[in-house]
Amino acid sequence: MAGRKSPIGNFDRRYNCKNKTRRSLALYTCIGLAGTILALLLMASPGLAQKPQLQQPLLIATRVIPPFVLPNKGELSGFSIDLWRSIANQIGVESKFIEYSSVPEILSAIKDNKANLGIAAISITAEREQNFDFSLPIFAGGLQIMVRNPENNDSAFPNILQLFFSASLLQVIGVALVLIVVAAHIIWLSERHHKDGMIPKSYFPGIFKACWWAAATLATQADEMPKGVMGRLVGIVWMFIGVLFAAYFTASATTSLTVQQLQGDIRSIDDLPGKVVATTAGSTAATYLREHKISVLEVTKIEQAYNALQTKKADAVVFDAPVLLFYAANEGKGKVQIVGSILREESYGIILPNNSPYRKPINQALLSLKENGTYQSLYDKWFDAQKS
Repeated sequence: MAGRKSPIGNFDRRYNCKNKTRRSLALYTCIGLAGTILALLLMASPGLAQKPQLQQPLLIATRVIPPFVLPNKGELSGFSIDLWRSIANQIGVESKFIEYSSVPEILSAIKDNKANLGIAAISITAEREQNFDFSLPIFAGGLQIMVRNPENNDSAFPNILQLFFSASLLQVIGVALVLIVVAAHIIWLSERHHKDGMIPKSYFPGIFKACWWAAATLATQADEMPKGVMGRLVGIVWMFIGVLFAAYFTASATTSLTVQQLQGDIRSIDDLPGKVVATTAGSTAATYLREHKISVLEVTKIEQAYNALQTKKADAVVFDAPVLLFYAANEGKGKVQIVGSILREESYGIILPNNSPYRKPINQALLSLKENGTYQSLYDKWFDAQKS
């Protein structure tokens, strides 16, 4: 009996083994089901880990700023609008445009989550990068100066005043004064001892009379001639110099007035101090002008800046070069002209909130559009026409 195994002990061991097997099967079954469900989820959403769930429709903040955004029979068109529609089609989302009147309003809408992103002609700046994200650049531009067409000026009086205070005329006057003083002393020295001489013997007031004679002769208006031989020789030479000087002065004045008529008095950033320059409030142009100590007339819309220029409330407009070029070639043709070179190069981008999940798919779409030629086609459509 002592060497035989208990049947009860054998039963317990068999029971425990079967129980463990059942638990293991149940555990493996649960793990397998969980893995299957996860695999199905990943198959149903293969880009779940790489791509954000894009909201539809996306709210796109923009503003009217030709040729980037233009109103067209109740809808919007323009380079930025066409570009965004191509991007939206590329990433497969629907979108809705919301119009604002200025860039600060667009920034505020994005910051307050009233819009998912903004597109128009929005400059990428270091200050804006602190509070927002930007896409890759969508356009390379810069700031430029626009002025009234000088041919439309009502009066030449301002041009004459500008001529009298021009550097070239001041140089001519300086040379004339030196010549008058030299000629006056020669005449005083040669005439003071002549008994019938026209110049008094004493230095004062003799030198004043001599200066008057030299100035009048230089202007070819002499009413008296020296009496001495030396004085008459000086007088003849001086009258000849006067004829040459009058011709030179007339030519210089005519040239300066012609240049002013063709170019106006504003040709570069160096001519803007002391002038009133219009631009939109909160723009990079307004910041640039204040940095250069230039008086700024800030308006809400660029159309108001155009009006200020035409009504002579402003002497110039400084704004994005492609926008000014489009206006000068269309609505402002013959009324305004672009002067000078690009003041500061800038790039425009699509603006988004910080850490936006839309930035990566938008950048990928932009690169694809540039590689497949769509971007170049849109650029040619909106900008090549105005250059030709």
